[in-house]
Parts: sequence; structure tokens; C-alpha cells
Amino acid sequence: MTNDTQRHIKLLNASARAARSITTILDPYELFHRTVDIICDEFGFYYAGVFLLDEKNEYAVLKAGRGEAGRAMINEGHRLAIGGNSMIGACIANREGRIALDVGEEAVFFENPHLPKTRSEMALPLIVADEAIGALTVQSTEEAAFHEEDIAALQTMADQLAVAIQNSRLHRQEERRARLLKAANRVGREVTSILDLEKLLPRTVDIICEAYGLYYAGVFLLDEKGEYAVLRAGYGKAGKAMVAEGHKLKVGTDSMIGACVALGETRIALDVGEERIHFKNPYLPHTRSEMALPLIFGETTLGAVTIQSSEERAFSEDDITTLLTMAEHLAVAINNARLIDELKEAHNEILRNKVFEALTTATTEAIHWIGNKTLPISLTVARLQEEIADGKVDLDSLKEDLGMISESAAQIVQVKEQLIGAIREMKPRSILFADVLQTAALQRGIPDKMLTVEIDPAAAYVMADSTQLTRAVGNILQNAVEAGGKSVKVSARPTEERGILEIDIEDDGAGMSEEVMRKAWSPFFTTRGVLHHGLGLPAAMHVVSQAQGRIALVSEEGRGTTVAMFMPQGHASKSEVEAGGVKSILLIDDNDDWANLLKEMLKGTKVKLTQSTDLKKFPSADLVLVDENLASVSLTDVLSALSKAGLAASTVILTSAINPERVTQYLRDGMKDATVKPYSADELSELLR
Repeated sequence: MTNDTQRHIKLLNASARAARSITTILDPYELFHRTVDIICDEFGFYYAGVFLLDEKNEYAVLKAGRGEAGRAMINEGHRLAIGGNSMIGACIANREGRIALDVGEEAVFFENPHLPKTRSEMALPLIVADEAIGALTVQSTEEAAFHEEDIAALQTMADQLAVAIQNSRLHRQEERRARLLKAANRVGREVTSILDLEKLLPRTVDIICEAYGLYYAGVFLLDEKGEYAVLRAGYGKAGKAMVAEGHKLKVGTDSMIGACVALGETRIALDVGEERIHFKNPYLPHTRSEMALPLIFGETTLGAVTIQSSEERAFSEDDITTLLTMAEHLAVAINNARLIDELKEAHNEILRNKVFEALTTATTEAIHWIGNKTLPISLTVARLQEEIADGKVDLDSLKEDLGMISESAAQIVQVKEQLIGAIREMKPRSILFADVLQTAALQRGIPDKMLTVEIDPAAAYVMADSTQLTRAVGNILQNAVEAGGKSVKVSARPTEERGILEIDIEDDGAGMSEEVMRKAWSPFFTTRGVLHHGLGLPAAMHVVSQAQGRIALVSEEGRGTTVAMFMPQGHASKSEVEAGGVKSILLIDDNDDWANLLKEMLKGTKVKLTQSTDLKKFPSADLVLVDENLASVSLTDVLSALSKAGLAASTVILTSAINPERVTQYLRDGMKDATVKPYSADELSELLR
């Protein structure tokens, strides 16, 4: 057996081993890199590399190369023109193997600085179904290292590699198709279960980008006039920034989204640099492919979805099919959410009408009641005037008459305060509900051990007038205690209705019969005797409705009562406190929610805050803040001690429920001021000026 025969047999065996190893690999990355390693290890060659055609069939792009040289060329994006002045280019163009026995003399050899020792090269086409998909380069440091018969031996391995590449592509396509279908089903399943539009749209763009591995997604909805597509949700920081800016695109053919909405059809830009109507967006500089999908329900176009990739020609037919299915699901979900919003608005309108009807009834009955109380006063005054004119005044009778007048006037004032409070209502603001609740409980003398409080952190703030809400909560708490139960549970939490909190006050007392429940909202109705005016619930309803909320009652005889208030949600302050000239504050307060809020708001300032209830020694301070509703020490003792210490002129009384009579008294006692508590940085800054 000649040396050439032995060499050829060795080459065939090595080729067979390489082919067996290659055909078992389905991952493209592993396939290419294992191929070049196997070729070099089995045959002892200097270098091997795998090239594949680009999408336009203009260049052969290096996908894997042996060693450091291969990695360096891949990082550089190494590619060779088809049919150009290179072994690989000529091999693919002619679909036949090429051998360069001495690359220095080969006219089509591409001189490569990364492979300076190459003296011989063989290029083998990768052919599938008579179509060249790429090429394999094999290089040696020896001259004339390859023979013509080597082409036949190694071409068998190259053919196996081409089949393996095709199998890998088909496997990836199947995996991608399965992943896309799974993602489309997930989008359809999750978005159709969300009925709040403000939650639905952001969740949708997150799911699309995460499930499909995309660069960006955004949802546009038409404005009321149908002139603009307005961005309602966008993925990531870019999306949030554009939503905050009010990003919108005119319906028409000047943008992908505008054209999609106007025509009601999908638009695709495989390379946005070549797309005439692509909107160049500074927030999304890496977009290379974009697809705009219309959101259509029935015959109505609701808006469009933009889906963007950082890769050129990123969308396949499978992508388009599954994403169209997703868009159909989303359009149904958007329509459902809008219908729910319309139903809620209709329901709210009915509730508002009911509230106004109840308030009208309450006002009418209150006027009759006050009229009945004032009639004896006017008659008595007229009779007294006649007696004075006739000089027949009976002192004993006069005292009796004046007592009756005083009693009636006091009752009228009491009813007025029950119905509308002691002062005019303030503009609703974000207030700390825990503080309002604490004040209401202290004012009504309700012990802490009787109360159970559960406030969701997301429901910490409510939009209302703190004075009026304190009065409403106090009325309900007092009713709960007088119902004869052992405990009262107060809870606050967000509802599914965006921006609305539910505040429940639940007792385990006697409860109400159905007949009593029907009359519970009527003014002056009471089951507790003549000392009660029956205005607690009507007054609470008035306060809640003035804050654009609503109130409901659930009760069962013998099993307690729950009053539910649905109130607009407030928010914690995000601004910073401006302390002005105040450098130190003495806070006289319990360790409660508002005291903790004050500490939090003063963080980041240079104001020194000292909290104490020790009346024997007061540290020096520019400003003294006193909580009007103290549990641990008497307010009277506090004010007396501050006056003795000469600090009255620096003292401000703070309360969640302001009362003009008490404010007047504090000012007479020499205090600097008395005002409502600040619950935001801006309000605190105003106080410190």
C-alpha cells in the first residue's frame, strides 16, 4: 500500500469521524465551533473556519474560526464578497471546491494578516438541495498540503456539515415557533384577565418584550378626535419617558404607527434606515426593525402596537402570525376594559344622583327641624318685648324663657356642626389617614384596646379635608361603639378601581334590621333616644360625597355593622422641605404616624428635631410644635408648662381637625398659632416660613 493510499484512507476515516460528531449537534454556535476544532484536531490542520451567506447573498460571513485568529476575525465582522477575489468567494459562486497549493501564487487567495503562516488552503462549498449556503476553509502551514482527491474526502464531511446546519436551522425554527405560540398564548391569557386599562397596557408591553426577547414595544390609542395615536404604555425607561412627554403620532402616512392606524393594516420595516416613513426616535437609537400592528375590534380601529428589534430583518412569518394573534387578543381586552370603565362611570353617576337626593332630603328635613326650634324662640322674644313695653316683666318667667332660648340655640349650633362642621370645608389634599383616625378616636374617647387597625401602605394617604374627614370618621366610630360590641376594626386598602381606596369601619355590635337600614341615612332618624340627633351617618355621607367619594352600609341584625367609605387615593410627597430660617424644632407629640412622617420629611434638611413629652425640661428651639391630640400627656399641662418656660410665642398647635373656638383660645393664651397638620413637604415648608 502506497503512502498516498494510506494517507487517503486516513483522511476518509478522519472525515467519517468528524461527520459523525457534527451531525449530533443541534445548537448552531456549538456546531460551528466544534466543527473547526474537530477538523483541526482530526486532520492536524493549521486553521479551519465556517462561513455562511448573509441574507442578501452578497457576502460570506465568518461564523466560527479556530483559535485566537478566528475569534479576532469574528469580532471584526470578517466577511468575503461572493465571487470576489478570495478562495471562499469563488468556491461559493462556482459551488465547487478550490485548492491553493501555494497561496503566494494563488490569484484568488485573500491575504489575511491574522493567518500569516498559511501556505496551502482548501475551500469547500456547503451545499443543501443544490443550493450553496456557505463554505468551509481549511488551511495548512505546508505548501502543496492538499491533493485533488482530498477534496472528495473532505467534501463528504462538508456535505454532512451543510445537512447539520440545515437541521440546526429547522430545529431553531421549530423551537422559535413553539416559543412564539407559547408567548402569544401567554399574552392572550394574561391581558384578557386585566380589566383596568392603566394596568393592562403596561403589563402588555412587558409581556411582549420579555416573551419575544424584543428591544421595545409600545401601545398607542387613538385620541377622542381620531387625529392622533397617543402612546399610552411603553417598555422600559424609554417608554416611561415618552409617555411622560405625551408622545403622539399623527394618523396618516408620515410614520409607521400613523400609517398602520390610517390603513388598518400591518406595517413592517426590516431595515428602518431604508424605510421612508419610519419615525426616527432619539429614545430608541438601536432600533433596526419595526413592526406596527393595528388594534381592531369589530370594524373600529382602537390604536396600534409598535414592536421593535435591534436586529435587521428580525421578524419572520411566524413572528407576524403570532403577533397578529396577540394584537387581536389585546384589542378585545382594551375594548372590555373600556366597557368596564363606562359601566363604572354609569354606576358612579347613579350613586352621585342617590347622594344628591339624600342630601336634598337631609337639607329639607334639617330646615324643618331648625324652623321648629326657632319658632318658640321668636314667639318668646315677641312676648318678652310686649311685657317690657307694658312694664310687666316677671323675672322668674324671664329666666325660664332665657333658658329655653339658650337650649334651643345650643341644639341648633350642635345640629349645624353635625351636618357641616365647625368651619368651612378646605380644598381636599393628601392627608395621612392613620393620623385622622387617631384624632377621631381620641376626640370621641375611644380606647386603643377596642380598636384594631389595618392600613395597607398603598392606602396610607387619602384625598380629603382632614377636619371634615376626622368628623365623619368620628361619627362612624361613635356609632360603632354605641352599637354595644366589644371591638371595632378599621381597615384601608386600594380597590381595583384606579385611584380609589376602600376604608371599612366594622363593629361586632347589635347590627341593624332591614327596616332600620333603609332609614339609616335619613337625617334625625335614631334608635337611641332623644339625646341623639340621628345625624352621624348623614353627616358622614355629606363629607364623603364632598370629597368625590361614596359611602355604603352593610349590616345584619345581631352580627354587627360595616360602613365602607370609597375615597380618592392620596399620595406621599416627593418634593423637598425648605426650612427657611428654622434650624431647630421641639416636637411635643406621641410616637405616632404623624411624628414619624415629620421626621421623614425633615431628612435631608439641616433642621435639628427633638421629640419629647417631658414637661420638666425643654431644650432650646426656634420653633415648638405641639400635637393638639396627645394621648400620653395632658395638652393643658403642656401649654401651661410652655407658657411658664417663656416658649408660648414660639409654639404652634397642630391638629388634623381645626376648631375656631379652640384656635381663638390658644391665641388668647399667647400661642404663636394653631393650624392643620402638614402632610406634605410643601405644606411643611409653608409652616416653617
